[in-house]
Amino acid sequence: MKSVVIYAEGDVCVEERPVPPLKSEEDVLVKIASSGLCGSDIPRIFAHGAHYYPITLGHEFSGYVESYGSEVTDLQPGDAVACVPLLPCFDCPQCKRGFYSLCKQYQFVGSRSEGGHADYIVVNRANLYRLPSDMPIDDGAFIEPITVGLHAFTLAQGCENKNVVIVGAGTIGLLAMQCAKELGAKSVTAIDINPEKLELARKLGATHALNSREMKAEDIQAALADCRFDQLIVETAGTPQTVSLSIEIAGPRAQVALVGTLHKDLQLPSAVFGQILRKELTLLGSWMNYSSPWPGVEWETAAKLLTEKRLQLAPLIAHQGNAESFAAAVKALDGAPMQGKILLKLS
Repeated sequence: MKSVVIYAEGDVCVEERPVPPLKSEEDVLVKIASSGLCGSDIPRIFAHGAHYYPITLGHEFSGYVESYGSEVTDLQPGDAVACVPLLPCFDCPQCKRGFYSLCKQYQFVGSRSEGGHADYIVVNRANLYRLPSDMPIDDGAFIEPITVGLHAFTLAQGCENKNVVIVGAGTIGLLAMQCAKELGAKSVTAIDINPEKLELARKLGATHALNSREMKAEDIQAALADCRFDQLIVETAGTPQTVSLSIEIAGPRAQVALVGTLHKDLQLPSAVFGQILRKELTLLGSWMNYSSPWPGVEWETAAKLLTEKRLQLAPLIAHQGNAESFAAAVKALDGAPMQGKILLKLS
């Protein structure tokens, strides 16, 4: 089978490798149909960020069941599935409370084990979500990134009738924005520094699309004056500047959900920190995308929205191709952020 293999420091190769065997009675062999590159994969490729090398990455994929071990009784060959990349222990105190994202003894597909940028993969049954029969198979590769925003909404007790502000109009942010709109948000705002992303946000239904490079925090807050109450701000960019901005633009008693992962230290001026107190803000840390019962309502909601064709995915795709073109597109990033989803298309 073909596999896109990372040897670190931007060394991205397409290799022939044997189809992996089943190793346990709970294992499932999946033939990959579509597999996406995640922004979290970029440091694994270009900054020695993987747990080991060489490695095949990929935790956003969909495909078809080929075979499985004797303890798998609820799947059939040919069933369409999507990857649920986390494998918690299900036995620690956090897991027993349904806090699967907080498990300390977890495994993770495409990071701590081989991933889906290949023709085939073997994963535990718990790592698969069966897709509705009427969902296009390629859409299944978007379920995992969709659930990232949905998990933040779950922690915030939903987004219905709230003024949702998405800070960072990348793939995660634009998916979260569309979900908020479909789940009953009163308004949806996108904030970014890239005019092209903001124009796309408008086309995808944003009530407001504001450029934080051109506007100061107080200007953004003024532009959102009619939306200042019942706010849910979702920070997805993962930079110190956007975390600070999220606090500064927040309205009275807003919820601020922090989704983006920081790679630099955050230092808040005392005046910005004071706004957390003076505006009585609620800060929510959102980590991964799981809840109880496993893998969670986030996955059910994502599948429902996709099956009902309520989300636009095509405008978010920057590149889609076979193993060779996928590897070339990944290598061309040279460590820079993606400007749209890069997809490996295998069937």
